[in-house]
Formats: sequence, C-alpha cells, structure tokens
Amino acid sequence: MTELSRRQLLTSGCVGVAAAAAPTEAMAGIARPPKEMPPNAVGLLYDSTLCIGCKACVGACKAANNMPDGDDDDLSAITLSAIKMYSNGTAEKKDSAIDGYAFVQRHCLHCVDPTCVSVCPVAAMRKDPATGIVSYDPDACIGCRYCLYACPFGVPRFEFNNPFGKVTKCQLCRDRQKEGKIPACADACPTGATLFGSVTDLEQEAARRLAAEPGTPYTFHRGRLGVDDRPPNEATIPTYVKAVYGQHEAGGTQYRSLAGISFSLLGLPSLPSQSPAALSEGLQHKIYHWLILPVVAFAGLLMLVRSRVKDAHPKS
Repeated sequence: MTELSRRQLLTSGCVGVAAAAAPTEAMAGIARPPKEMPPNAVGLLYDSTLCIGCKACVGACKAANNMPDGDDDDLSAITLSAIKMYSNGTAEKKDSAIDGYAFVQRHCLHCVDPTCVSVCPVAAMRKDPATGIVSYDPDACIGCRYCLYACPFGVPRFEFNNPFGKVTKCQLCRDRQKEGKIPACADACPTGATLFGSVTDLEQEAARRLAAEPGTPYTFHRGRLGVDDRPPNEATIPTYVKAVYGQHEAGGTQYRSLAGISFSLLGLPSLPSQSPAALSEGLQHKIYHWLILPVVAFAGLLMLVRSRVKDAHPKS
C-alpha cells in the first residue's frame, strides 16, 4: 500500500467517523435560524415537460447580457442560462426515463439563504431584500472565487481567460425589470416552459399543475404569470414527478422546476433542506463562542505571569 493510499484511507475513515458522530439533529442544533423568503420575491417556474429544447431562452439571455455566441451546452463564463438534454435508449418518447428524452434548464436558482452571499468576504454577492434577486457587483469583487466553490448547485462561473476576469451568473435581468420588462429567458420562451412571476404565485401555479389529472386540458401561461399579454399554450397536463425542485433544496430557492422524470436523471443535485449557509455560519459562531473562554483564560494567565515577573524583579 502506497503512502498516498494510506493517507486517503485514513482521511476517509476520519470523515466517516465525523459524519457518524454528528447526526442530522446535532447539525440542525448548530445551524443558525434559516432566512425567510422576501414577501415580494420574484422568480421563475421552469416546466421541463413544456420545454422543446429550442434554446430561445439561451439566445435571448446572451443578447440581454451582451455575451458572445457559442459555448452554450452548459453554464460558462459567457452562458448564464443553458438547456441540457437527458436521453436513454432509443430516446423516442419525451419525458420518459426509459427509451425517452427530457430537457432541463441550468440557471441560477436565487437561493432564499444563498451560500455565495454568505462566503463572499467583500459583499460582492448580495441578495436584494425586496425582490430576493441574488446579484453580483464586479467592482467590489476581489476574485477569491469562494462563491464558485460554495454554491451547492455549481452555478457561478469565472472568466479564467481574462486577466481582469469576473464572476458571471444570472441576475434575473434586474435591469430589464427596472424598465418594466421580464427576464429575457421567460420573454423568449415560445411554450411557457420558463415562466416569470412572484414566487407566491408560481408556487400556487406549480401546485395546480401537480394536482390536476394527467390528460386534463390546461391553459399554460407564457411570459409573466397572471398577465395575459400573449396567447397561452393550450395543452394537456402531463404525468409529473410529484415534487417541485427548489421548494426545499438547500433552504429553498426562487427558481422552481417541474419535470416528468426524476430530477436526479436531469442532473439536478439531491440536497437536504438545510441551508449550507445557515450551517456554516452557525458552526462559526459556535466555534467563536467555544474559543472565547480559552482566550480569556490565556489573557488572565499572561497577566498573572507578568505580575509575578515584576514582583521577582522589582525596579531598583
């Protein structure tokens, strides 16, 4: 057995012991209270069963953010929204795990309790207290890239080929929203697969779709939920996975997804409802609390030693 493999084995064993010694209940006790969704939070509902893989959202996003064409198979420094495809066997049937295919949109989820905001040492990542949009300020960024490593969804990217590179991520077209427009991806989607609205309204819409019987005629809104400024998509309710991705994952997000096959098959990570930011910040506070007594004791001991030295060596 090589030295490297011994170290790997030892490390794996330590990790396993630590995990066993720190059950979910104990970790929940360490975590700080979770943050609340802003009451007027806005977001997106992505319905994989309505997506036809046309990538109109990808092109619209690039145009809205002045980004070059290409490199759109996944998120990158020049692609803030991407459409990926799952396929199996003959890939003949849409939204089928066996011999079928399905689409998934890769996108910033705008977490309720974002880890990228938590780890950023200079507040370059911020969460708007009104809309809940997680934004990025390149002028404040120092390029540490902590946000890239901390995001549980693997969303932020960095311009490694640029000597003055910055982090890139979806900011939900906040500039367009200030002009009364909606995010470019939802604006361009021809089927309503990407739908914009308040998170509260989107939650209710997702619940209605999941509650409806498969095959039931349904009016799918396009663009902005509740605003009839474009013809709807008249179709039937598909067979959904009975869950909404983003409702609980990592403390909840403002970007929700519906699908006809397992989210894990679509490449979306399985995450606990505990926010990583709540856990890490709670752990830090506990550590600081535990360390304060040794620091005070050390300071007292130091003062005692200094007083003894003065007594032993009085000034002449």
